[in-house]
Amino acid sequence: MYKFSYIIIVLFLISCKGNKSATQSYVAGTTQIVADETFEPILEDQLFVFSSSYPDARIKMLYKPEAAALNSFLNNPETRVAVLARELNANERKVFESKKIRIRVNRIAIDAVTLIANQASADTAVTVNDIVNVLQGKPSSIKKLVFDNANSSTVRYLKELSNVSDLPASGVYALKNNKEVIKYIYNNKGAIGVVGFNWIEQPDKDLEEAVNKIRVLGVRNLAGKPGDDKFYKPNQTNLALGLYPLKREVFIINCQGGLGLGTGFAAFVASDRGQRIILKSGLLPDSIPSREIIIRK
Repeated sequence: MYKFSYIIIVLFLISCKGNKSATQSYVAGTTQIVADETFEPILEDQLFVFSSSYPDARIKMLYKPEAAALNSFLNNPETRVAVLARELNANERKVFESKKIRIRVNRIAIDAVTLIANQASADTAVTVNDIVNVLQGKPSSIKKLVFDNANSSTVRYLKELSNVSDLPASGVYALKNNKEVIKYIYNNKGAIGVVGFNWIEQPDKDLEEAVNKIRVLGVRNLAGKPGDDKFYKPNQTNLALGLYPLKREVFIINCQGGLGLGTGFAAFVASDRGQRIILKSGLLPDSIPSREIIIRK
C-alpha cells in the first residue's frame, strides 16, 4: 500500500508547515480531487484541517456517485486523486499504466453500509438474507429499500453481495444522494434507507433533526459467516471485530505521478493525524492512532 513512501511525504509535510510559498508542492498550489459522495462528511473534515495547516493549499473536492467519480478519475487529467470504496480493476489500472503513471493506493478506513428506518416504523433489525431476497426480487420482510443513487457505491456493493446485475422492478428505489435518503426516511414509515455511516455520525446542520429521529438498524449475517449469531449495529468495535456484516474498505488512490498537492493530501489522510480525524468521525481508521499514557506516582 506504499506506506513507506507516504511516511517520507508526511515528514516533508511537517517540515513545510508554515511555508508561505505559493509554488506547486505537497502543501501549496491548486488541485482537484474526486470522491465518492458517500464519504463527503469525513473528507470535509480532512480538508478543513489540511487547509488550516497549509493556507497556500487550494483543493477543490468534487463529490459524485461512484460511477461518475470513477469516470472523472479515469478520463479527466485534472483529477488524478480519488477516494473510492473499491480499488481499480485490471482494465482501469491499464488507463494509467499505459501512460507510465504510477498508481499509489492506500486503504484509509473501514466504512459501514448503514440501514436506517423511521422511528415510528416497526423495523428494528434486518438480516442479510432479507437484503439479498429483496434485491433478487424474492419475497422479503423488506418492502421498500431506498438507495442514495442508482450509480452509487452502496448500490454496487449490495448488488455484488446479492449476486445480481440489475435492480428489481419493484421494492427497490433510488433517489439522488444520501441527504435525500435521510430526509425520505424521516418523512416516511415502512421504508428502509441505505446510507454511508458517516452521514449518520456527522450530519449536516440541516439534517440533524432528521438524523435524531431515525433508527439505525442492526444486521445479522448469513449462516456460517461472522456476525450470524445476532443482530449487530454499525460501530467501530463491531467493524474492528468483523461482526457487522455490511462493511467495506475506503481507498485513496493517487495517480498524480510525483510532486503535487494531491499527493500531499493523500499522505496527510493516511498519516497519524488524518487517521485520528477518521477515528473521531466514527469510521474505523486503517491504522489505529497510537495513544500515549503518562503514569505519575
